[in-house]
Amino acid sequence: MFQESLELYIRRLLDFLLYTKNYIIRTNPIKAMSASIVEGIKDFLTIKKKLKMAQYRLNYHQHQLQKMEQLIAENSDHNFLKGSNLDQKR
Repeated sequence: MFQESLELYIRRLLDFLLYTKNYIIRTNPIKAMSASIVEGIKDFLTIKKKLKMAQYRLNYHQHQLQKMEQLIAENSDHNFLKGSNLDQKR
């Protein structure tokens, strides 16, 4: 009885280890973890370049917005939008 239960436990343990080995071979978590670490290091090293690109895009869009606002103010009949014309008349 004891020997049979011991054999059963050992067989279950070996099956578990076999399933675990096959899972590790199939998913390869160490390779995925190393790829993730490498990707994180690349992001960390290129963060300054990405920041400069984001600042350039922000400045470009701010400039475009200022140009649009200026065109709207020049073509509008409202006096409160034409602050520069009022300052020149004073």
